[in-house]
Amino acid sequence: MPQRLSKGGVADKVLMIGLDANQHRSLGRIDHDGLNAASDVQQRRIATLEAEATRLAMVIDNISQGVCLFGADERLTLFNRRYAEIYRVAPESLLVGMTLGEIVERRLSAGTAPMESEAYMDLARSINLKSVSRNWSVELKDGRTIQIVHHPMPEGGWLATHEDITEIAASRVIASERVSLQTLIDWVPDYLWVKDTQSRFLVVNKALADDCGRQTGDMIGLTDFDLHGHELGQKFRASEQDVLLSGQPMIGKEEFVVGTFGADKWLASTKIPVRNAQNEIFGLVGIARDITERKQADDLRIGQAIILEMIATSAPLHEVLDRTMRLIESQLTAIFGSVLLLDKDGFHLHHGAAPSLAKAYTDAIDGMRVGPSAGSCGTAAYRRQSVIVADVMTDPLWEDYRNLASAYGYRSCWSTPILSHSGEVLGVFAMYSMTVRTPTEDESNLIDFTARLAGIAIERKLAEDRIHFMANHDALTGLPNRALLKDRLSQAILFAQRNERWVSVVFIDLDYFKLVNDTLGHNAGDVLLKTIAGRMVECVRTTDTVVRLGGDEFVILLFDQAPDVDHVAETVQKIRTVIGYPVDLGEHHLKTTASMGVANYPRDGADVESLLANADAAMYRAKELGRDKFLFYAPEFNAMVREKFLLQEELRNALARAEFTLLYQPQVDLRSGKVLGVEALIRWNHPRLGLVAPISFIPMAEENGLIVPIGDWVLREACRQNKAWQAAGLPSMVVSVNVSARQFKETNFVNHVTDALTKSGLEGRYLELELTESLIMQDVDRAIDTMNVLQKVGVQIAIDDFGTGYSSLTALKTFPVARLKIDKSFIRNLATDANDQAVASAVISLGQKLNMRVIAEGVETDDQIAFLRKNHCDEMQGYHFSEPVSSLEIVKFLYTSCTKDESGSVREMSTASVDMADMG
Repeated sequence: MPQRLSKGGVADKVLMIGLDANQHRSLGRIDHDGLNAASDVQQRRIATLEAEATRLAMVIDNISQGVCLFGADERLTLFNRRYAEIYRVAPESLLVGMTLGEIVERRLSAGTAPMESEAYMDLARSINLKSVSRNWSVELKDGRTIQIVHHPMPEGGWLATHEDITEIAASRVIASERVSLQTLIDWVPDYLWVKDTQSRFLVVNKALADDCGRQTGDMIGLTDFDLHGHELGQKFRASEQDVLLSGQPMIGKEEFVVGTFGADKWLASTKIPVRNAQNEIFGLVGIARDITERKQADDLRIGQAIILEMIATSAPLHEVLDRTMRLIESQLTAIFGSVLLLDKDGFHLHHGAAPSLAKAYTDAIDGMRVGPSAGSCGTAAYRRQSVIVADVMTDPLWEDYRNLASAYGYRSCWSTPILSHSGEVLGVFAMYSMTVRTPTEDESNLIDFTARLAGIAIERKLAEDRIHFMANHDALTGLPNRALLKDRLSQAILFAQRNERWVSVVFIDLDYFKLVNDTLGHNAGDVLLKTIAGRMVECVRTTDTVVRLGGDEFVILLFDQAPDVDHVAETVQKIRTVIGYPVDLGEHHLKTTASMGVANYPRDGADVESLLANADAAMYRAKELGRDKFLFYAPEFNAMVREKFLLQEELRNALARAEFTLLYQPQVDLRSGKVLGVEALIRWNHPRLGLVAPISFIPMAEENGLIVPIGDWVLREACRQNKAWQAAGLPSMVVSVNVSARQFKETNFVNHVTDALTKSGLEGRYLELELTESLIMQDVDRAIDTMNVLQKVGVQIAIDDFGTGYSSLTALKTFPVARLKIDKSFIRNLATDANDQAVASAVISLGQKLNMRVIAEGVETDDQIAFLRKNHCDEMQGYHFSEPVSSLEIVKFLYTSCTKDESGSVREMSTASVDMADMG
């Protein structure tokens, strides 16, 4: 059982803690057995041991640390009073032999255990397992700090000292704070200071001292007037006085300052008044952050946004470039910017913007050539890459410009080509410095970015110029267009009014241009237009204007003309002559003609619209009179134009009003005289003009696209009529229908044909479609495919007006064609013209060799018939046999018809009985 220490004082306790158990037993036996005969030596030894034990007990009891010794069995072997006091446990409650767990329970009761009993025991045992000394500190629940030093014992167990270091720790913190305060504020990267009410520095950190070029201690007691100029010192003093007098802090105010070493800076400053216990202000604390980089970044971002807005709002290019140069100069130190723009010729650079360079210098380099050794700028444009020259005085690229740069102190030049989005050089961005150096990485990045920004501005301006040019010029020829014509004509009229001169407007339309496009293709047509346009420009004066209105229509404005018709006619004839020069289009050599109309101010009109309208009317009259000529305007021309316009408007409604009708012209076998078929020919039953011939409205229908629905109507009506004739008992025959190029190109053309056959009930073999050579040759492969499809449904194909187009014989033999029609232009003079006879006989021979029947149209005389029979032509069509007649007339004609045999006699042609009522 544990034994409580006696109350007899330290000696008894020392004896207990100074002697081990064996010694106690030995002494006890000696005392109790009365062995007074022990040697003096032994007594002296005992006395010495007791004295040493007493001294040891006194030492242990009087040290400031608590001491405890535990055995390997975790039982208390030794402790002093301080150990109990530290943990606020009564010393008499602790007994030698108590277990560690029992002592922990007493500490828990006293509230001085750092943790619960089980956790503390686990911690103690984990420490005791180690054979090395260890020290640590624990925080007690009452707020004290105890430092423990643990020493393991060789035979097991441990000796530990416990020290209350709460006050020592606090004093150490205070001392550390005092020592480290300056170190702490010196670590602050911002400027930090404390001032009194007179703005004298009391505390200064290293960042502020370094910026002022001083030590921190040297600045104590100084004011801003000692560190800065009077103006800046006054500025700081005024802001601090506002804080001290108002008691209101200044938070994050941005201030622009010039540093001690001359560098411009922006600071974000905060100044707060400091109060004592009586709430009296006795100073202020301030902190300022250098925001120069942020301000520069903000200024750069804002500047870039302004520049982009200027670009978006189409500000003048020189203003955009000037703003761009000033922006980059504000971001760099002692750098001067310049922009040079590449000329249209691609070989010269011209001044764009250079707000800080000497004007005499920019004037001197304006127009410099691009080349491999043309300074930094000319070389950068030539190489299409940046050229960095650190010293223009020694670099060979500057040999031709060295003296010029030296005169103004420019020592380095860094040039960057300005490129478009597609990589084309637009100009050069150059930066100059008065010192010998190369750009830093940040400077290079900024220069590259700003060069791209300048490129956007330049490219936008070029795009706007192109848009403006395209808005006022023809894209194909580059000539002014109608909008620009009106502007220049207005100016010309004003000039003529003031100077009593004429203005001549010449309206020009190329003859048969559509035929060129249809036969040779649009590329050939474009070449022809550009060639003619170029000739007309060269033919007139620089003060005159050649305009393309569109298609093959041109207008020439002859400015400042003498009031003399003959003089104007001479100029127009000159233009007509150059238009007529042959044009080489690959293998073809074309001679072009034009229809031209002329109107003169003031005789033929006093304003823009009337002059243009009257010149147009004169041109149309020239076209109607046979083309290849020019006419001066006459008042009656307008009546003709108005009539044509009215007719065009009425044509749009003619189909809906069922005003069209078909006439039919018989086609006769030259050998037997038998009618083999008829050609369907459209006429317009105009309510005011009567029967209108195709020549008066078909060209208009071709122009406005009405030819497609009109052609479809002709196809359906011809099929219906032929089937009606068959149903009425007439001999079966073929009806021929002309197909226009525009109609043939329709993607659903074949469907329209088959639909007409289906709805009428007519077999395909009784329908023939007449196609012109030029129509077929526009797209040979597609034409052949279409004809083959039509042939499969039985429809026959004939080539109309053969001999007038540009057929390829190689292509011709592949066409699924049943008949060739010799154009009437070769038949008209067939009896007397050897050339027409040669063409006709050649066509007849060619057709028959290709297994085609040949029909001649426009036959009107016996001599023509004789020639055709002699040359074995198969068929004929024309007024000699019959003019085009109505469907009822065809019935009567066939019913009473007769044909001429080769001897010229007439014989009756028998027909079946016909019910006339079915012919409606």
